[in-house]
Order: sequence, then structure tokens, then C-alpha cells
Amino acid sequence: MTNTLTIGLLALALVGCGPQHPSTEQNQQIDSLEDYRPAYHFSPKNGWMNDPNGLVYLDGTYHLFFQHNPDSNVWGPMHWGHATSTDLVHWEEQEIALFPDSLGTIFSGSAVIDKDNTAGFGANALVAIYTNHSHEIEDQKTGLHQTQSIAYSLDQGKTWTKYDGNPVLPNPGIWDFRDPKVMWHTETKQWIMTLATKQSITFYSSKNLKEWTRLSEFGEGIGAHGGVWECPDLLPFSTAEGEKWVLLVSINPGGPNTGSATQYFVGDFDGKTFTTTQKDIRWMDYGPDNYAGVTFSNTGDRKLLIGWMSNWEYANDVPASTWRSGNTIVRELGLAKEGDKWLLTSTPVSEIDKVSEVTTKSKSVELANEADLSDAIVSLQNTFDASFTLKKATGFHVTLSNEDGDALMFGYDVDKQQYFIDRSKAGNANFSDKFIHRPVAPRLTQNQALDIRFLVDRNSIELFADGGKSNMSALFFTKKPFTKLQIGADEANTLDTFQVKTIR
Repeated sequence: MTNTLTIGLLALALVGCGPQHPSTEQNQQIDSLEDYRPAYHFSPKNGWMNDPNGLVYLDGTYHLFFQHNPDSNVWGPMHWGHATSTDLVHWEEQEIALFPDSLGTIFSGSAVIDKDNTAGFGANALVAIYTNHSHEIEDQKTGLHQTQSIAYSLDQGKTWTKYDGNPVLPNPGIWDFRDPKVMWHTETKQWIMTLATKQSITFYSSKNLKEWTRLSEFGEGIGAHGGVWECPDLLPFSTAEGEKWVLLVSINPGGPNTGSATQYFVGDFDGKTFTTTQKDIRWMDYGPDNYAGVTFSNTGDRKLLIGWMSNWEYANDVPASTWRSGNTIVRELGLAKEGDKWLLTSTPVSEIDKVSEVTTKSKSVELANEADLSDAIVSLQNTFDASFTLKKATGFHVTLSNEDGDALMFGYDVDKQQYFIDRSKAGNANFSDKFIHRPVAPRLTQNQALDIRFLVDRNSIELFADGGKSNMSALFFTKKPFTKLQIGADEANTLDTFQVKTIR
């Protein structure tokens, strides 16, 4: 039996064997948990969501597919959910794209536009490349339970046909053999698949998306290995020193603040092998709640990424109603030179500015101890984008609070040269003993000034420091929006260009 509830402005489907009409108490409980639903980050109408999949741009529309269990708000049989956007901010959920089949459930993968009809499905066919996961074979302990398959769409992702020759890449006997990210490599005129294989990345090539040849493997003795490697992505960047390649690798566990996170490597790729001289471990986002991020295909030189805004340490336990999990905002990636290192930067996509309205104009504030700037956010209901610059790189803290006494703090510890977010007092922080209360991130530049941008959306904060070189994403769970904003400094400083925007 299916009952339909109207919750706020969203219709959420509840499936179960309960009464035909939910009780007042049930409605109140669900309404209360809806307070945690983000306003301008994508979340599914109902059910569970994790990794973003198949990100692709086609004819003016951005397509977001995602790991989805439509029948429960915890992880379960994986489908590919589907949402679309024309501005990278507002998303409309579509019908489920890919359902489990005889080869298994539908794990993570990617999507490409086959402009030259290399696969024979039709010119400009939208082709999804994904992992089939057979739970029955997994129970046999053979290690053959994950294989790579393809499906195609000729109507811009509305309907899909699975290739009858699946799987196109059988498992050679690797237990973790998944998350294919496919791109066209112009120089060698072939498709390149970047595949997660236990604690390494294996590269494959194909002329037609159907027949794949193993090229090389990367990962032994380099990078973080505290957990399994997942959801890779291989990206070229143009720099003043020529082309550089970045390999993204999500890892679970083993992140910088425990749990899941995404590391990256800067190096070179020749169409067969990825190499790097990098010795240190670098993280795309040091916060606890940005995982499995991958980029859109078919966006030219722009590298646009979405991550899953959660952490496997507590993802199934975070407060939710008939849905669970959201995404990060879309971010634009770049490379910046810092000393002798190339650092991956990520900043909020510029399209956010087009749907934002300045509510507090830029101003300068002399900080002796602490300044009260509450007027800037008091009416914004935790949906805002704020930024400022400190003339000197001294310690500072920003405190967001409400009338219930909830407080979220972030700032910079100059002695440790670390940014931090403290969410220990930001509402419900005790639903899991794995919920990291005070994540930290190193400052990666020696610039004299500090520039900070932070986006708040009901139950999350995304912090971008120093032009996106040090980033942190974190969830929190307060019932009431923040109405107070204080900024304090460890010593006299000047707060320049303080600005707040509301996001429509």
C-alpha cells in the first residue's frame, strides 16, 4: 500500500503496511525531520542516495545520476536515480534510469556522449558505463561479483536500453572491481576507462565501448591506503607549464579526519600510463562530508564536480525522514602553483552567483576582539553565501548560533596553521559516536591575507579558504536556523569585503 504525504513543498512517497492515513504524531515527526532537508543542494524526494554517477552535459541540460535505493532511507539494492538541471543549482528529479537486473544491482559509473557512434548505438547516443554487483556471486566468495556493463539512451536519458552483450568487462578475480570513469582520449583516439581495483587504479582502453584492453595500473606504494580505493576520475588541465593530469581517488576509510574522503595526484598521462613525482598525500576536501566526487563529461575545459555530502562512518545514521543524503554544491576545479607544488583548487560554480542576491553589501570592519554581524543573516533561514578577507593571516573564529543555544564555529588556528569546523554544539551531534566533531584542514599557502567563503544550507556548511586550496564540507543538525553571527580575531585585524548573499 502506498500513502502520499505533503511535506512542506515536497510530495514524498511512503511505502509500507501502516495505516492508510498517517497519524498527526507521525506527520509531526516527519515534518520535524524535514527541517534538515537542504534548500539548494540536491537531495532525493524519497529513499537513499549516495555516490553521484554518470554526470554529463547534453544540449543545455546537466544530468546527475546517483546511487539510489528508492525503497528505503538506508543503503540497499542500488539503482541509478536521475535528476536534471539547466543552471547547476536547481535540480528536477526524473524517473529512475537504471534498475537491477540478472547481472546484479547497479553500482557507480559514468556517462559519455558517443558523438562518432563508435559503439554503433547511434550518433550522439548517451552511453552509461557502470558496475553490476551480483550479491549472489558475492556470497560464493569467488571475487567475481563485480563486472562492468553499458547501457544507452537515444532520448537524452529518458529511457535506457542495456547492451545485450553485457558485461563488457568481466572480472579477472579482483574483489573490488568497480566505478568505471570513461573519457575520450583525443591523442590516441580511444576511450579510456579509469577503474578502481582494490587499492589501486587500473586503466583500460577501447575503440567502441564494448571491448576493453588492460593498459596499466597505478597506486602501489603511493598515496593514502587506509581503505579501499573507489570512484576515480582522470582530468587534464592546461597550465603555464603545459598539460597536467589529475587523478582523483576516493578512499574509505582513511580520510584526513577519519572515514571517507577524496585524495588526488598531479602527474602525466600518455594514453596508457599515469605517472607522478608527487610524494605527499593531498586531499581535495578535508571536511568529513565530501566523498565520491566526480566530474561532468562533455563540458569542454570546465571541470565541474559534485560530491556526496556524507561519510560512510555514519551515513546510515544521520537524522532523516523518508529520504537520506544530499550532494555538495557543484564545484569548479582548477590547478594552482604553490611553491614547487601544483594544488587542486575547488570553488563554488559561478552559476550560483546568477541565482544569488546581495543582502549585505561589502564593508570593512576593524576587529579588536569580536564583531557582531548578526543583521547580515538574521532573516536568511540558513540559506546564504558569505565571504570576507582578513588583511593579516592571524587566528580567527566565526560563530553561528540561534535562540536554542546551538552554535557552529569555524576558523583558523594560527599556531597549528589549521582551519577547523567545530560542530559539537550544532544541534544533534550524538546520533553516532563516529560523527567527527572538530575536523581540521592545513593551510596550504603563505599568503599574507586570508580569504574565506562559506555557504550554509540548512544542515550543511561548505568552507572554501585561500582561493579553494583548503576546503571543508560538514553536516550539522539544528532545528532552528542561525540568527546570530560573530567574527572574532586573536589580535587586531581588518575584516575586508564582508558580503552576504541569499540564494534563491
